[in-house]
Order: sequence, then structure tokens, then C-alpha cells
Amino acid sequence: MEHAQAKRLVAALSTPTGAVNPWIVGARGWFLVLLTIWFCLLALFHAVPQIDIAIANTFFYEFSCLNSDLPGRICGEFPRSADALLQLGRRILFYMPVFFAVVVLIVLVRNLQHHGATYCANRTKQCWIALVTLVTGPYLLVNLILKSVSGRPRPYETDMFGGDKLFAAAGSFDGSCYNNCSFISGEAAGAGWVACLIVFVPAQFRPLVAPPLIIVTLISPALRVSFGGHYFSDALLGFLSSAVVYAGVTAYFEMTQAEKKRAHSTVL
Repeated sequence: MEHAQAKRLVAALSTPTGAVNPWIVGARGWFLVLLTIWFCLLALFHAVPQIDIAIANTFFYEFSCLNSDLPGRICGEFPRSADALLQLGRRILFYMPVFFAVVVLIVLVRNLQHHGATYCANRTKQCWIALVTLVTGPYLLVNLILKSVSGRPRPYETDMFGGDKLFAAAGSFDGSCYNNCSFISGEAAGAGWVACLIVFVPAQFRPLVAPPLIIVTLISPALRVSFGGHYFSDALLGFLSSAVVYAGVTAYFEMTQAEKKRAHSTVL
């Protein structure tokens, strides 16, 4: 029995000579590539934390401490966080994922109201993938899990940037933050999710739509870094995390549909 199960597993993972392994194409291939890139970047930022420190330092303004009883303390601020116009832009972009989620939900509901030839099964799948990704990625994975357990203080909370907590490298999970921590950026993850909605655009128009969409969605992570609210690694990994989850959810939907097709094809 065990030998037969092993043979079936090998057959499922192998392909004939000259054929392309299904695990490295389509959504599954993108998922594996993006997940590998994500962990490689995490390893880089963890091994070379000076990258985060140097980038945060470019936005930090140091000044003399008023209390001379604290020798060695660094005082300063991230002046861009006090810019009213930039803060307004951040608040607008903060609700960008919510706006697009409502749009996707409306598209899904309207599509489900159609029947027969006017119903688009692919559009329904696209909408479900987008909504499931938003919930499982930026909301569950980032805001409820990683930001609660990562322990990484935000730049303005660390002692080298005017705070009172020790610096923690990306992925160390041993910092002094206990809630709503810096790793990874929830706003960047939300912006990354919006960037993934490029899949809704017809293929012939994507080269035209993609550049401005990417630029707009990158503004939110950039503002968080300039405000001292997140390190560069938090923003970059947060942004990319949505692409990883989006590809993973898409791969799951594709595998589920393939299983259903195989099941129906065996029915007598």
C-alpha cells in the first residue's frame, strides 16, 4: 500500500520527457518564484541590517537633547511626518484598498446577477481571488499575525532615532515591541494588493496601465518609510507579501477547479 502511494506521488510530481512540470508554470510557478524572492530579501535585510538603518537615517533629523541628564541619548525627529500635505496623502492612500475592495465586491455581485451567456465565470473567479487575498494577506497574515508577533520596534521608537527601544533586524522576532509592530507594513501590503488588481485589466492594456498603477501604489510605502513609521524592509516585504499571497490563492483556485474537472470527467 505504501509503495503504491509513493508511486502515485512520484507520478503526480513528475512529467514526461520534454514536458514542462506544472509546478513551475502558471500561478504555482509565480507563487514559488515570488515566495523565494521574498525569503531571499528577508535573509538579506536580516544579515545586513545596516541597509534599513542607512535608509531611515536619510529621513531623520537629529538635534540636541534638552535633558542633559541622559548622556549618549539621541534626540531628533522625522520631519516629513509633520508635513500636513504628506499626511493628507497618506490618509487618502490608507483607504485606497478599501475603495478598490468595494469596487471588486460590486463587480462580483453584479456578475452573479447574470445568467447564461451574460455570466462570466472567469470574472467571478477573479473577484473571489482578489477578496480572499485581501482578507488572508494584508488583514490576517500582516496585521493580525506578523505585526503582533514580530516584536520589531518602528524606527521612531528605536534609541538610534530618538526613541527608547533597541533596534531589531528584520525577521529577528526578538524585539521589544509587543503590539502593532513595524514588521511588516500593513499599509504597504494593502498597496501591494491594489497593484495586483492589474490582472483585471485586459492583457493588451496592461503595459499602459501598469506603470502609473505601480507608481501610485508605491507612494504609500514610501511615505511610511519617510515618516519613520517603518523601515525600508518592512515596506518592501509588506508590498511583496500581497503578490505572494495573491499568487498562492490563485494557484489554490486553479488546483481546486482542476480537481473538480477531473471528478466530473469520471462520473458515469
